[in-house]
Amino acid sequence: MKRTDMILRSMMFVPGHNNKLMHKSLESNADALILDLEDSVQPLSNKAMARETILHFAAEGMYEHRHVFPRVNDRDSGLLLEDISRLTVHSIDGFVIPKVCNAKDIVFVDLLLETLEYQKRFEIGTFKLVPLIETAAAVMNAMKICKASMRVIALAFGCEDFVADIEGSHGNHTPSRVLTTPRALIALACRANGVIPIDTVHIDVHDLADLKFSLALAKELGFEGMLVLHPKELDLVHQYFTPGDQEIEDAQEMIRLYEEAQKNNKGVAVVNGKFIGPPFVVAAKKLLSRKELIERG
Repeated sequence: MKRTDMILRSMMFVPGHNNKLMHKSLESNADALILDLEDSVQPLSNKAMARETILHFAAEGMYEHRHVFPRVNDRDSGLLLEDISRLTVHSIDGFVIPKVCNAKDIVFVDLLLETLEYQKRFEIGTFKLVPLIETAAAVMNAMKICKASMRVIALAFGCEDFVADIEGSHGNHTPSRVLTTPRALIALACRANGVIPIDTVHIDVHDLADLKFSLALAKELGFEGMLVLHPKELDLVHQYFTPGDQEIEDAQEMIRLYEEAQKNNKGVAVVNGKFIGPPFVVAAKKLLSRKELIERG
């Protein structure tokens, strides 16, 4: 059972201190905005500015019809408490938590949020979590991280920190071979726990041909969305993570033929020479359900 029906095909980073980019992000069709207080907000003095800018936008109702997840500073920064205590406000769906290594990191934030929700009279569990998986330890602990709190609705992969952590390299392969195993492990952990798997950013935002290769593999691995750096990537990202017309048609036909076979006391149906059994029908129904959720907006 999925923990949320939220559609998160694209989660786009926006520097929280950059007023111009914050306004521009409102014109995009990103499914969710990650309002950044971490890596893209430098120097340190800009982090306070980012908090105030996000609070202003929220107070003005600019996020009423959007999913919004600030990326707060990590647990070791000394800024996490202030980030979360200030930004637990209406219009904020939850938080992207960077540099998560294990379940304890999530339990810590979960308890902090529970205290703040109680103090501010929010329903317990209001604010959701999207841990960023950025190290070898985090990849190996992905299952435990998913299970650490029911607030965890998605896991997102941070590839550059991961590659640095394992002392690897991307090489000259497209898509990068060094990322295949961690991507697969993250997607598996998510699917085993009803959590949305969100793929890593595509670093070269101008190379849309390479983005297509990466998206094709992400879809094969079971990802449901992607971290996005630039609005120009959004159309392609949404195209790959939205069931296409032919997919819908095939799913509907598969279900129809399977149900017809059941009425005739046959265990399987045959579509284009392929045997169609229960697992295919389950996948087809999931696809149709996802399409319906996307259309509802």
